[in-house]
Amino acid sequence: MTEQLEFYRCNVCGNFVEVVFSGDGELVCCGQPMEHLKPKNKSEEMMGEKHVPVIHTTDSGFDIKVGSVPHPMEQSHYIAFIEATSPDKRYVKRKYLFPHEEPVLKLKCNCDDGIIAREFCNIHGLWTSEEDSEE
Repeated sequence: MTEQLEFYRCNVCGNFVEVVFSGDGELVCCGQPMEHLKPKNKSEEMMGEKHVPVIHTTDSGFDIKVGSVPHPMEQSHYIAFIEATSPDKRYVKRKYLFPHEEPVLKLKCNCDDGIIAREFCNIHGLWTSEEDSEE
C-alpha cells in the first residue's frame, strides 16, 4: 500500500517517484519492488546539521534552508530539491536545485497550520522537519 506524497526509488535504474494518490499494491520497476524512502529528521544526529530543513517564518510566509551548517552544493554532492507541504497535504511546492545553487526555498503563503519541509540530498537521502506556525 502506498500513501500520498511518499517517495520511492528504483535501485536498478534510479527512477524516483512520488505518490500522487494513495493506492493498494506495490510499486515495481525493473522487475523489483521500489525502495520506499523514509525521511530522516533532526534525531539523526550524525548528518542532521547539514541536512535537516530549517524553517524560518517571514512576514509573507516561510524561508526553508537546508541545514544549520551550509550543505555542499557540488557536482558530486548536492541537494536535488526542497519541498514544502501543508499538514493536510492539500498544498505542495517543490524547488529543484542544481550544483552551485544556494539550497533555499522561499514560500509565500498564509499557512495557519504551519508547513512540513522535505529535502533530498543525492548522497544522504530524504530529510524532513516541520514548523507549527501557532508556536
